[in-house]
Amino acid sequence: MRILVVEDQRKTAQFIKKGLAEHGHAVDLAGDGRDAEAAARVTDYDLILLDVMLPGQDGLEVCRNLRRLKVTAPILMLTALSSTEDKVRGLDYGADDYLAKPFAFDELLARVRALGRRPRATNPKLKIADLELDPSMRKVVRSGKTVSLTAREFALLEFLMERAGQVITRTAIAERVWDIHFDSESNVIDVYVNFLRKKVDKGFAFPLIHTVVGVGYVLKDPRSGKAAR
Repeated sequence: MRILVVEDQRKTAQFIKKGLAEHGHAVDLAGDGRDAEAAARVTDYDLILLDVMLPGQDGLEVCRNLRRLKVTAPILMLTALSSTEDKVRGLDYGADDYLAKPFAFDELLARVRALGRRPRATNPKLKIADLELDPSMRKVVRSGKTVSLTAREFALLEFLMERAGQVITRTAIAERVWDIHFDSESNVIDVYVNFLRKKVDKGFAFPLIHTVVGVGYVLKDPRSGKAAR
């Protein structure tokens, strides 16, 4: 998932970013409400982690402004204010969940997974040809065989399958699967695509991941030329 973390404490923000990145998420940081709103205007985030105690306008106002801007991404409020009244205010302002500080990182990950499943509730599985990906279970199967992927490989395959049949540029992959400042000129993306090919294509009847020279990659069924969900 692509996640925006809005936190003015740099050490805390970097800690959260590092932990989420290790689990395959692409993370952007914003230190105040103005930067958060600007980022949400130009990027379609899958989730926003929003601290309440921010300089200038607080997180509650930022949350309300994001909803006024028609930002539909789930918002998880992070704060030391943990009374029932505080939680109710956050939910009333448009938040989807509330996590009190200090928190265990495993709990944060559980909340992230739960909120990340919501947009896909009506169509949780992705499928093309004999390849299936279940985001909620983080499971990949091809021709009835379970495919074991790392967190980053899973995120890359999920992105390709979400846009099955479309040519995806390396820049788009870098922005979605890696950090926004990722160097798209490096060969890391190509390396990870090769990792995926060895696990998803090698040993099966036909390849699904194809290179478009000079542009990027496309995941499609070569027998029909059409993607299926």
